[in-house]
Amino acid sequence: MKPINLIAAASIALLASTSVGLAEECNAAGTVGTAGSASAGDTSASSVGTAGACRTDGGTTSSIGSGGSAATVDGNAQSKTHINDNGDKLKAQTKAQAVDKGTFSKSRTKTSTDGDTLQSTTRTMSHVPGEKPVKSTTTKKIILPEQ
Repeated sequence: MKPINLIAAASIALLASTSVGLAEECNAAGTVGTAGSASAGDTSASSVGTAGACRTDGGTTSSIGSGGSAATVDGNAQSKTHINDNGDKLKAQTKAQAVDKGTFSKSRTKTSTDGDTLQSTTRTMSHVPGEKPVKSTTTKKIILPEQ
């Protein structure tokens, strides 16, 4: 047997002999998310955030994700995402912005899990000089029910 086949055979044998833990069912579960986009002139910006939680007899597990993008023809565009894990609290924030000669578009999403509370907020704004800015805010919040 060639060495590569021997390694493959050993890997398969190891995987077959590994015990798999059974997944617990959620006693309470929830997901939340918001997203938004803004555009003005030759600029655009978008952001999204989502979080989920599952409470079992063994505790609560949470997940979080966030991202964004920005684009412009001739100006500057940037997008930043930061995720913070602090024990049972997860926080994510994404900021996206595009600017082109005074015209701009921006979007910001903040998402968090804190025990049994899930929340996400997205704010967008676009502006063309000489015109009124266009703003939008979307907020979603859920609390997992008690057992």
